[in-house]
Amino acid sequence: MAGLDSAGLRLGVLGGTFDPVHIGHLILAEAAREELALDRLLFVPAGQPWRKAGRDIATAADRLAMLEFAVSDNPAFEVCTIEVEREGPSYTVETLSEIKARSLPAQIFFIVGEDALEDMPNWKEPERIAELAEIVAAPRPGRPSPHETGRITLLRGMPIIGVSATAVRERVRDGRPIRYLVPPAVEDYIRRRQLYISS
Repeated sequence: MAGLDSAGLRLGVLGGTFDPVHIGHLILAEAAREELALDRLLFVPAGQPWRKAGRDIATAADRLAMLEFAVSDNPAFEVCTIEVEREGPSYTVETLSEIKARSLPAQIFFIVGEDALEDMPNWKEPERIAELAEIVAAPRPGRPSPHETGRITLLRGMPIIGVSATAVRERVRDGRPIRYLVPPAVEDYIRRRQLYISS
């Protein structure tokens, strides 16, 4: 990620495993960009997602390539490789600290789904995360909306899209189509690389 040196810059950060990136991620990112008036939104794929240790996931290189394909047509979107390049487990607090150091004096918005928000107390230094960025929560299908507090902003304009990476992987494994669930270039990449064929 290049240095970001612009006063008043509003910078969104959307982290995740992105295994694979799907339309729900992209709709969330665009809704956040519009509603929060973001100048740029960084997709940050986890290098070694410590909260998913022991789960078989696609390589960081494959997940990174799929993200690059997915965001290539949106000039406001950028893939940030901080966590992929960092050795060891990926901790959000370290990532936000590094992004903040590179992008001062930008205002940072950390965008999470409700499931991640509920798990955040188990993350490394959750209080520090709230100091580094404004936390923006997006609702998930079939779950009550997160409570908006002084430290958590609710993304109100997010369409509720019932797509998950788990469902995409299962459909690939079962030989079912994933058209319209992921961008065409991502679908083609999954097919060419034969990702998610086995569980």
